[in-house]
Order: sequence, then C-alpha cells, then structure tokens
Amino acid sequence: MQQKIIILDFGSQTTQLIGRRVRELDTFCEILPYNKYPEDDKDVIGVILSGSPYSVHDPEAFKVNLEAFIGKVPVLGICYGAQYLSFVNGGKVEKSNTREYGRANLASFDRGNILFRGFEDRSQVWMSHGDSITAIPASYRTIASTSDVQYAAFAHETLPVWGVQFHPEVYHSTQGTLLLKNFVVDICGSRQQWSPASFVETTVAELKEQLGNDRVILGLSGGVDSSVCAALLNKAIGKNLTCIFVDHGMLRKNEFGQVMEAYQGLGLNVIGIDASDKFFRDLEGVTDPEQKRKIIGRDFVEVFNAEAKKITDAKWLAQGTIYPDRIESLSITGMVIKSHHNVGGLPEEMHLKLCEPLQWLFKDEVRRVGRQMQMPERLIRRHPFPGPGLAVRILGDITRERVRILQDVDDIFINGLHQWVCDDSESLYDKVWQAGAVLLSTVRSVGVMGDERTYEHPVALRAVTSTDAMTADWAHLPYEFMAKVSNEIINRVKGVNRVCYDISSKPPSTIEWE
Repeated sequence: MQQKIIILDFGSQTTQLIGRRVRELDTFCEILPYNKYPEDDKDVIGVILSGSPYSVHDPEAFKVNLEAFIGKVPVLGICYGAQYLSFVNGGKVEKSNTREYGRANLASFDRGNILFRGFEDRSQVWMSHGDSITAIPASYRTIASTSDVQYAAFAHETLPVWGVQFHPEVYHSTQGTLLLKNFVVDICGSRQQWSPASFVETTVAELKEQLGNDRVILGLSGGVDSSVCAALLNKAIGKNLTCIFVDHGMLRKNEFGQVMEAYQGLGLNVIGIDASDKFFRDLEGVTDPEQKRKIIGRDFVEVFNAEAKKITDAKWLAQGTIYPDRIESLSITGMVIKSHHNVGGLPEEMHLKLCEPLQWLFKDEVRRVGRQMQMPERLIRRHPFPGPGLAVRILGDITRERVRILQDVDDIFINGLHQWVCDDSESLYDKVWQAGAVLLSTVRSVGVMGDERTYEHPVALRAVTSTDAMTADWAHLPYEFMAKVSNEIINRVKGVNRVCYDISSKPPSTIEWE
C-alpha cells in the first residue's frame, strides 16, 4: 500500500506549495478539489485543508463534509482550513479590522504539543488572511499565539485535529517545514518511502503491467517532461514505443536537429516531422494568445494523428503531462488560466487509451527521476519551454520573419546564460529556472544606428527563479551580463533596436507573456 496525504484544495494560490513540501518529506500526496475526498481512503494517512480566497461567511465559500475524515485520520487546517474547522464546530470567525498579512512571530506556543516539537522561541510565521478566529470551539484549545493573533494555532482535546492561521508551506515561515514534518511523519506516520528511485521502480513495474505487449505512441517536445516520460517507457517496453517529434516551425534556433540527435542517442525510436508550413498558414493573422494555443493544439492533433495512423497496431498514447499542467489548466473555480495542448483531448480524437507516467510529479521531481535513470544532463537541465513554442512569445500575429527574429534573439540570450560562469563555477543558465525572449511585434520604437534613424521592434528578456513554476520571481542577473547581451542583440539581430528586461513575479504575472 502506498501511503498518501490528501490535500483538499479550497482555491489557495499556495495549495501546490503545500504539496511540494509534503513531497520533499518523501511522502506521496494528492491535491484534490475540496469536495472530492476519495470514497476509497484506505491508503490515506492524513488530510490537509488548504487556504482559500474566500471568507467562511461568503455565500460562495467552499464547504466540505468533515465527517468523511475527522476522527479517522489526522487533519491539519491551514488558514481558511483552520477557520473552517473552527466555524463549523461552533467557534467564531470575524472580519479583521486590518488584513493580517506578512511576517509575524509566535509569542507563545505549546512545547508539549507534537505539532510544535523542536520549534525555537519567537519563530517567524507568515500570515495572509482577512478574517480571524476570535473564539475556538469548546472541544479545542489554543496551542500558539502571536502578539496580534490569539488563536494562531489550536488543537482538538481528544481527536487528531489541528489548525494554524499562518502558512507553514511558504518560505517566510522559517520553521514551517518542521511543522509539516511533525504532522506528516510524527502524527500521520509516514514511512517516507516516496523517492525518485522508488518512483522509477514502481512506475516501470506498473507500466509493464498496464501496457503488456501493446504498442505505445509518444509525442515528444524536446523538453525534460516528454524526455523523461520517453526514458521511463523505453525502460518498461523498449521497442514497443514509437516517438513522434513534430516541428511546428516555432522551436528554438536549430532545436529540431539537435533534439532529434539527442533522442537517437538515448536509443529511442523517433519519427521527426516538419509541419511548419501548415502551422504558419493556419496562424496567419491570429493575434489572440488563447486562440494561438488552440490552433496549435488542433494542428498538432491533426499532424500527430496522421502519422500515428500509420502505426496501425498502436493502442496507447503516452503524454509527458505533469502535475502543474493539470492543476493550471482548470482551477477548482472552473476558470481556465491557459490551455495546455497536452492535457486531455487527444485520446478521444485518436481512439487510443491514455498513459501519463508523470502525471503526479512536479517539475523538480521529474528532473530527479531523470537523474535517477542517468539521462544526459543536457536534457535534464533544459529550461521549460511552452508547447506552442515561440508563438506565445510573439505579441501579435505570427510570421516566419518574426519567428526568425525571435529565434536569433533567444539564441543570443540563452547561449549567453550558458557561457556566463558565476563565482561558484555554476552558469547563469543553471541558476535560472526558465528564460526566454519576447518579441513585441505590435510595438515599434525609435532608435539611432550610425547616422540613421531606425523604427524597429523592442524585445523583452525574461528570466525567473522557481522550483515548480507555480510561483516564480524574476532573476537578478548581473548588470554586466545584461549590458553584454543587450549590445549583442541590437548589433546582430536585424529588426530589433531596443532590449527590455521583465522584472515581474508570478503571481501576479505569469512566466510566459501569453
């Protein structure tokens, strides 16, 4: 039996971060919508209730049937989760006069309570809530307070139920990981057996059982997700895997040939298809970013399907879908953040069964799995790259000339990151989670080159630091590097006369511009 923690998502921006923290404790967890607690919960060892953008008093506030798990497994409520536990059991939750947001310190805590085992005095925590618990139910007791928040944490007198009004999952809660470890390991009893090695072993065994001698088709993108997916399947079924790599014409400079060579080096059976003419034709005049994604997704299906039909005995379609793809594509409120062309849709049109070996992994976990299988570092270390490619990094309609401009700019930027070695002997490329360039083709700016006035396009460079792409901060690249790259781009790329740098974080911005 694989133990797991269930995280019930009430819509918080940091729910996925809770999941990552639990995974870092070598414990499997599953994030589910607040109202989807599994009927079969024999392998569930604990439940975490996330935060929420709502107040418990809002008519549209998410509500959960606590009887499904209270008293059966340990429960930890975080922020809204804690307020909900208090509210439905007879406590009071009231609007704060001022929003409690930011750093706070625990003025007191119960050293004897297992949740705070090992905590230091005045431990820093991160608050982010508009409501406050002003009275806890009769069956609960206070186990931590700050100078402003009396009920910073509470516990049930007899049942394994805890609530904290702060966010232990965020970086600014300095002992938050310890609190989660106390809950997941000491309270829930996790055996901490979730690891890259165990994932490879169990996944390969499951794939062998699931697929048998069936033929499997996998669409490769050149990124780390589909590459690791291919390596896992190759390890499980070998020659029964056929990979298809579609070039839609909006890959990075020379990427198609380089990636094909890398895959053949892994011993994969790969079919490469240049379908760029079709994609450029169908994207002509389209400026809406969501429409671009949908057209590329549709065309990819058509091209992929046409090639896949030639493999008449194929029964499965494999995809390198990872957890953030599935989470971002449709939130629990039903609002699409952005379409992912590799999430759903294909099996219905292709009449193939779906196989997604990486569907529970975050990006950093995918890389660890790749290293466990001793894949080449050049594939594992590759920055994430959007499925629609440079189409969503060109503001405005797509033309071959605009793609050529952006490929040249991107090539200078990415190669520069590789070549710039820092004091610790690590390249800037390895310090950055994701980097790329954006062509502002709907904008022109005035410039001077030699004695001539120019009226050309600006480009924006984007580089972020992150661990899972759910949140990201802009990378603080050295000024000397930025000056060198900017000068090289303007001097070498015809059509560009201005270079900007994007210093927005996610949230509120996204990593990609479109």
